[in-house]
Amino acid sequence: MRFLKSFYIHNSFFWYIAILSACFVFSFWFTVLYPIAWLLTMLLAALFFFDCYLLYATEGIFANRHLPQKLSNSDLNPIAIEFETRYPFKTFISIIDELPVQFQKRDFEYSSSLLKGEKQVFDYTVRPVDRGEYVFGNLNIFASSPLKIVKRRYIFQNDQMVPVYPSIIQMQQYDFLAISNRLSEIGLKKIRRIGHTQEFEQIKEYVPGDDFRTINWKATAKQQHLMVNQYQDERSQPIYSILDTGRVMKMPFNELKLLDYAINATLAFSNVALKRNDKTGMISFSKNIETFVPAIQKLTHLNTIMEKLYNITTEFTDSDFGLLYAHIKRKVTHRSLLLLYTNFEHISALKRQLPFLMAIAKKHVLVVIFFENTELEQLIATDAEDIQTIYHKTIAEKFSLEKKLMQKELQKHGIQTILTKPNELTINTINKYLEIKARGLI
Repeated sequence: MRFLKSFYIHNSFFWYIAILSACFVFSFWFTVLYPIAWLLTMLLAALFFFDCYLLYATEGIFANRHLPQKLSNSDLNPIAIEFETRYPFKTFISIIDELPVQFQKRDFEYSSSLLKGEKQVFDYTVRPVDRGEYVFGNLNIFASSPLKIVKRRYIFQNDQMVPVYPSIIQMQQYDFLAISNRLSEIGLKKIRRIGHTQEFEQIKEYVPGDDFRTINWKATAKQQHLMVNQYQDERSQPIYSILDTGRVMKMPFNELKLLDYAINATLAFSNVALKRNDKTGMISFSKNIETFVPAIQKLTHLNTIMEKLYNITTEFTDSDFGLLYAHIKRKVTHRSLLLLYTNFEHISALKRQLPFLMAIAKKHVLVVIFFENTELEQLIATDAEDIQTIYHKTIAEKFSLEKKLMQKELQKHGIQTILTKPNELTINTINKYLEIKARGLI
């Protein structure tokens, strides 16, 4: 049974059979072909058994699939397959990797050829769009000799499980830049400093945009050019990322739910805040308070946040903002920066929750983050060519205007807002954080 499970006929064999069949058919008219056809048949039979001997005389193929310990959600994750041959002849191989069912890809195949004793590495990428456990099935390698009559199937590494976590790659992208204060290099706008604390850090050369009130005249006289005192931002301030896991966050964008964008942004932002010595925590809620992680200033605290984010799922219910207000009032006792990731499609939905948001904003610095509907923006940008398209554009412009009105309504009540495209969420969130820190609002 083991032999039968590994034994396959090569596609070329059927071409050989077709040629033999044609010879027998034409021998009806050309009798000289009849003995030639039988001679070719016996030769093919001999080569068939010889090919089986070549492939099964020894274990000739060895392969290994290299998977990372964790896959990063919404990112291209590299996977490597290393393989080698120990056959004493040129080997033709076909690799079929059984990808996790979440990818819904059933046409994965890679073909190559190996010389005697040669090693090769095949790299490919996968992009998961859901968090959870991903199980890779068999790594199948079909080997054939230069005769290409039969194929032998090799199976390696069955059922390898890899968890898919929030975007670790995105978090690492901002990690080094956060340490070196170079966040503006990846498109984050530079925030002009409006105020500062009195914690002295260093004396540096004056650059346009520095507060002229911080000029150090003694150092300026010594160096013969303007020098200014630089002050540190106040540190160890509590910051909470609040995730709405209700049905409004199930809306998809580029195969990813809005909640997953918020989760990826929370992880990247928490890492940046911790590197800048602030305390970070997290709350997720819908009908109930599902997760509460108190704000702590430890780099190891990021692992706790990551594990909590890994297990968050969206619900199909409306979220209870009144419950959120009560929980914050009870558990978050110090003035904090609260980043609320949610979404409002209609201004009436915002007005229902506005009293609770205003109550939260009285004690804390609240930033409400919600999303632009990018499909509507694309529809608005297209030219209208008929009456139906005009109707669609008019309705789309109405919904787009409502988003801007909601932003104005929140700002009117002293609530900070971010209206962003899903793919720009992380950048805009860190921008707002830097702006609030520079302005000394917390």
